[in-house]
Amino acid sequence: MLWTALAGLIFSLLNATMRWLALELHPFQTQFLRYLCGAMVMLPLILRSGFASYRPNHWPGQLWRGALHTLGLSLWFIALPKISLADLTAIGFTGPIFIMIGAIWFLKEPARWDRWLAAILGLSGVLIVVGPQLSGSGGLFHLIMLSSSPVFAASFLLTKILTRYDRPEVIVVWQSITVTLFSFPMAWFVWKHPTGIQWFWFLVCGALGSAAHYCLTRSFEVSDISSTQSVKFLDLVWASLLGWLMFSDIPARATLIGALVILGSTIWLARRESRRRLEGR
Repeated sequence: MLWTALAGLIFSLLNATMRWLALELHPFQTQFLRYLCGAMVMLPLILRSGFASYRPNHWPGQLWRGALHTLGLSLWFIALPKISLADLTAIGFTGPIFIMIGAIWFLKEPARWDRWLAAILGLSGVLIVVGPQLSGSGGLFHLIMLSSSPVFAASFLLTKILTRYDRPEVIVVWQSITVTLFSFPMAWFVWKHPTGIQWFWFLVCGALGSAAHYCLTRSFEVSDISSTQSVKFLDLVWASLLGWLMFSDIPARATLIGALVILGSTIWLARRESRRRLEGR
């Protein structure tokens, strides 16, 4: 759960930067360069350990995961510059629900009532925060963003399966490689030469993205995927703290109330999971 919380913090930093870049360049090019730079950042680690140490044991799974993640990213990047951050955040938090359903149906993980209750309470906290800000008109880009959630859920479930065969760092490396390759044809037709400062921030995003996916993959490796999903709602807390520290945004009362609900559900489930592990259940 700590790995998941750390991944959420890093993803919050990444998303703030990526939204600015997606407003400057075409979303497909932004997607390609983010993962290209992610692969470039990890290249020194690969060279130091040798390519053989990063050869996956499950090639088909790595390719399928890359294809699924590319599809989800394409939908996400198309909608990213077109809808508000409040709407984006609310829609993005539907992902854990899809993951928990998929984990129970496809991975046969136990459908424990406390995990469902923690997820529902966490989602309720998110709605308390963003509910007053959501636009009522919806629209095409909201539907596109929503459609990315089950695709990402499928990608993360496949990641959980791949942890049985490959180390987390191998999975992260091949995600960057496969998404870069699958994204290149889309980026080619909309290419615009990035500026020097844009290249710098793409490299920063590459490092942040690789670190976040490593943390997330480690969490999938050591725990049931459904038990970590309520922690995803802490992403809203990270976003509020970053807004206060970086932009002097004062959280609204609804944000504070929602954050307390999210924290309460997360701490409660963490204590139950810890007790269950100690009891060997």
